[in-house]
Amino acid sequence: MAADDAPPDAPTIDGSDGSEETTVDSESPRWRRDVAVFLSGQTVSLFGSMLVQYAIMWHLTLETKSGVVLAFAAVAGFLPQAIVSIFGGVWADRMNRKLLIIAADGSIAITTLALAIFLINGAADLWLIFLTLAIRSVGAGIQMPAVSALIPQITPTDKLMRVNGINGSIQSAMMLVAPAAAGALYASASLVAIFFVDVVTAAIGIGLLLLVPVRTLVRSGERPGYFADLTEGVRYVWHHGFVRWLLILFAIVFLLIVAPSYLTPLMIARSFGDEVWMLTVNELAFSVGMVGGGAIIAIWGGTKNRVLLIVGSSVVFGVLSIGLGLSTNLWVFFGFMFLLGVAVPFFSTTSMTLLQERVQPERQGRVFGFVGIVMAVSMPLGMIVFGPLADVVSVELLLVVAGVLTFVVLAVAVLVPSGRRAMAEVTKQP
Repeated sequence: MAADDAPPDAPTIDGSDGSEETTVDSESPRWRRDVAVFLSGQTVSLFGSMLVQYAIMWHLTLETKSGVVLAFAAVAGFLPQAIVSIFGGVWADRMNRKLLIIAADGSIAITTLALAIFLINGAADLWLIFLTLAIRSVGAGIQMPAVSALIPQITPTDKLMRVNGINGSIQSAMMLVAPAAAGALYASASLVAIFFVDVVTAAIGIGLLLLVPVRTLVRSGERPGYFADLTEGVRYVWHHGFVRWLLILFAIVFLLIVAPSYLTPLMIARSFGDEVWMLTVNELAFSVGMVGGGAIIAIWGGTKNRVLLIVGSSVVFGVLSIGLGLSTNLWVFFGFMFLLGVAVPFFSTTSMTLLQERVQPERQGRVFGFVGIVMAVSMPLGMIVFGPLADVVSVELLLVVAGVLTFVVLAVAVLVPSGRRAMAEVTKQP
C-alpha cells in the first residue's frame, strides 16, 4: 500500500524503547536470523502435526474400514478451523502474534498428549479421536492467520515473495517426508508413539519461536471493541475491491482445480490399474513439483506485476486439468501432475504475498482469517460436488469440464468492470 494511502489510524509497532517502527530494514542482518529461526520452528511443528494427521486417518481406515467414520473425521478436522479462522484473525490483529501462535501450538500439543494418555489406559473411543481432531482444528484456525500476518512483520517488504517461496517449498517438502515417516513409525511403533513425537516437535517449535522478538501492533487513538474489529474486518474484505476479487478467485480455483485433483487416484485405478506404486508416484509427482515451484519462486522472486502471475498460473491450471483428463498414457499423466504441482506456488505464494504487501498490518490477521475459511471450506465443498459425480461420469470428463470452467471464470474475473477495477487498483500502486 502506498504511504499516502495509509489510514489515519494505521498501526505502529510499540517498542520497549519507546520508538515506533512500521517496516523491517532489509539491510539489517537481524531479519534473516529471525525469519530463519521462525521458519525452522514452524517446520518442526508442522512435521509433527502432519505425522498425526496421516497416522489418525490411517488408524481410522484400518480399524473401522468405514466411509462414514472417515467423513466424520474430515468434518471434525476441517469445519472448526473454518468457523474459528475469522475470530482467530481478529485476535491476530489485537494480540501479540507470537504469543498467539505459542498458545495455539501449546494447546494442540496438550490435547494430543491427553489423547495419548487415554489410549495408553485403554480408552480408544472414536469420540475421543473426533474431539481431538476438532480441538486441533480450532488451534489451526487460530494459528494460521497469526503465522501469515507475522511473516511480513519480521520480513522486509521487498523480500516477502522469496520468503513465502521458501516457506512454500518447506511445506511441500514436508508432504514428501511426513507420510513416509508416519508410515514407518506407525508400522514399527504405535499411534501413541506418533502422538508423543508431535508433542516434542511442538515444544521445539515453541522454543524456537521464543527466540524471535515480535512486538505487538498498537493503534493510535481509541482501541475499538472486539466485535467492532470483527465487523470492520468483514466490511473491509467486502468493500476492498482487490481483496474481495482475490478471495473469490482463490475459492473458485480451489473448487475447480484442487478438489477434482483429489480424484486423480480414482482415475488411475479405473484407467491405468490399481497398483500401489502408481498411486504413490502420482502423489510424489505433485509434491516434487510443488517443491520445485516453491524453489523457483524463492530464487526468482516473481514479477513485479503479481496480478499477471496469478492470472497466468490460473490459466495454466485450466490447461493442465484438461491435459490430465485427456491423458491416455500413465507417464504423460504423471508429467501433468508434476507440472500442476510446479504451478501451485506461482498462484498461492503470489496471492499470499500480495495480501501481505497490500493489506494494512492491523488488518492482516482478519484478512488471513478469511483466507483460512476459503481454504478450509472450498476443497471439502468441491469434493461434495465432484465426489458423487465421479460415480456417475468418468473422472476424465470431470477434469476436462473443470479446466474449461476455469477459463470461463477467469474470463469473467478479468473482463467484468469490477474485476478490471480490482486489478487496476493494485497494479497502479508502487
